[in-house]
Amino acid sequence: MTPRLSIVVPFSNVERYIEACLDSLARQTFGDFEAILVDDGSKDGSGDAARDFCGRDPRFRLITQENQGPGPARNAGIAQAQGDYLAFADGDDLVPRHAYEIMIRSLDDTASQIAAGNARRFNNTSGVRQSWSHRLPFAINRPATDVYEHPRLALDRMVWNKVYRRTFWDQYKYEFPAMWYEDYPVSLRAYLDAVAVDCLAVPIYYWRERESGESITQHKLQYGNLADRVTSAEMVLDLVGRAPEARDLVHKHLTEIDLVTVVQAFAAATDEELEPLVELGRRLSSRLDPRIVAATQTFQRLEYEALEAGDADLLRRLAQFRAEGHPQVPARRHPARPWRYESQYPGLRDSRLSADLYRLPRAELEARVMTTEMEWTADALVLRGTAEIVHLDDPGMSLRMSLVCGRRSQRLKVTVTPDGFETRVPRSMLARLPGWASSAWISVELRSGLVRRRGHLGPGDLQYALGDRTAGRWIQPVRTPDGRLTLQVRSDVPEVTGAEVDGDRLVLTGRIPTRMTAPTLRLARSAGDVQVPLQRQRGQGMDDFVAEIALDDLIDVVNPDDPFLDRTVLVPRLHDGDDQILLLATGVRHGVLPPRGDRVISLTRSPAQYLNLAEGPVRVTADRVEVDGGRITVSGPRWAGVDYDQITWRRFLPNSDDGVDGPSRLTVDDTRWSAETDLADLAGGENWTLFAVSYAVQTDSFMLPALPPRAGAFALRSRSSILHLETD
Repeated sequence: MTPRLSIVVPFSNVERYIEACLDSLARQTFGDFEAILVDDGSKDGSGDAARDFCGRDPRFRLITQENQGPGPARNAGIAQAQGDYLAFADGDDLVPRHAYEIMIRSLDDTASQIAAGNARRFNNTSGVRQSWSHRLPFAINRPATDVYEHPRLALDRMVWNKVYRRTFWDQYKYEFPAMWYEDYPVSLRAYLDAVAVDCLAVPIYYWRERESGESITQHKLQYGNLADRVTSAEMVLDLVGRAPEARDLVHKHLTEIDLVTVVQAFAAATDEELEPLVELGRRLSSRLDPRIVAATQTFQRLEYEALEAGDADLLRRLAQFRAEGHPQVPARRHPARPWRYESQYPGLRDSRLSADLYRLPRAELEARVMTTEMEWTADALVLRGTAEIVHLDDPGMSLRMSLVCGRRSQRLKVTVTPDGFETRVPRSMLARLPGWASSAWISVELRSGLVRRRGHLGPGDLQYALGDRTAGRWIQPVRTPDGRLTLQVRSDVPEVTGAEVDGDRLVLTGRIPTRMTAPTLRLARSAGDVQVPLQRQRGQGMDDFVAEIALDDLIDVVNPDDPFLDRTVLVPRLHDGDDQILLLATGVRHGVLPPRGDRVISLTRSPAQYLNLAEGPVRVTADRVEVDGGRITVSGPRWAGVDYDQITWRRFLPNSDDGVDGPSRLTVDDTRWSAETDLADLAGGENWTLFAVSYAVQTDSFMLPALPPRAGAFALRSRSSILHLETD
């Protein structure tokens, strides 16, 4: 029988990854598919691995060709595809188990031509995180939309996060060009042609970012790669004129991403490569709207103007400046116009560019005040951090801060030190916030000489800030999308005040508002919600509740939502009529529970302190970090069946998937493990990640608010719940 879905998988030299990719396809809950694997001239063992997989699963078949690139490989697979729907996957990536079921169900419901979804990036050192390029196009569900109504779709460059109707594909005769970056022109043209597109916020694709830098996009500074990138951008610019609503977005995107990438190649270019690179860059810069470029930051405008002027020497200096970390250069007053400030970027008065281009607009001399530490004391929320006016180096600048709620502003006391600032938000002030208030934020004012800048306090690296109760209301510090540290005021909301394991059951206790008429507790996951009985004891204003969850009901080995970590996050919600309300974790302080066989259920928390549960494989987990002078000690629970022989800080070598391990002293007893490391032994590397043999150690999310901000010369940070030691 003809399958409903055809999945085309081009691959070349992905021996390390292709088995996992194909396994993620084989495990799809939508089983009526064929997978056409196209070996594009692999020189390693990936072709043999694919052939073996085809022998085990008749839905998979293999074709081979001489190396021609991913575009022709996709075309070869499409020519043999028979399904009513068409999808693509790359041989080093992963597809979540429910992805194709979700997209095809959406297309069946709406009759749209394309279903497209969100994506995650992943690797060993950084874990799983939101794909930057997909965060805005797929922030919310938008069924049956189009690129004219939702212009941000034009920023989605990829084809692998989509399912296309085959009749639609054939009607418009789409074909991939024989080049790198072949995705974007085809993807954009399809968006422009489609009458309706289903946008899905759920992640339906996991996009690998290799430590080795072997993938196409990570070879981005090679001339051949850059030439194809510019050609792709030119094709996109030709197309986007059909959608005036998306035109400015695309020009801005290509300016900030593709043009910057071309210029960055000058940092390592040989003298012989300079002239071809200049011509290549000018091809792109000449196509970009000068009005859009003029609105970018000064440094990017300099890169653009240097290309327009053909100044290879300046382009090299700008690229090297960016490669060195793009530090904030001090600004200085213009020698003849002291009311102006100009940047000290490379090329000022010694290049072909006008000195006026180096003038810093007022917007770039912005206040940047960031939180580095936070703690609740008996009488206040104490915040510490750093403050600067970007580009101005003035240790004597003054700082004012105020708590703002609506139109009300209350001055805070601020202590400025050589290392930053400290301010206290008194609990008495928080208690006086009006009853209607849902949030408050902290405004800042910085003065340096005649320069005065206003802004807001940002969260810095704080991801999992700890909230607390004041005057009967819960005050929760939260990072907001506009970059503020907001103090959310929560009252009359469901709370989990306790969690414990009783035999084979997880018992949650808490409080729910009396106003809720018939609440039911559900744990949401892709494979279907878990219904949980709720025992309720009436009170005044808030009712007590007890929920007992059978741990075995949470374990689902064959249905993990995350194909990389092999785990599923279950989100508890109280359903009351049409309302679905998250539960605030006010009384839970530890997240790691005893394992069930080779799986473990963990309590976790979101950055906004809502309770979640995670089900996944038993692995080394950290729940405590201590820094004592020049030593860092990480520890966690010991579980049967887990290998604790090697837990160490690892850094990956440049352009390699191989790493170097720092020496550590490992101690394991009947209940716990600990790894102690002298920070001096890690001085040779810039970024170390805590590893247990082959995977990064996950951390208890309830531990993160108390994470020490520094460890000697390193900043200690958690990214996707993975510990990193980074040099600033």
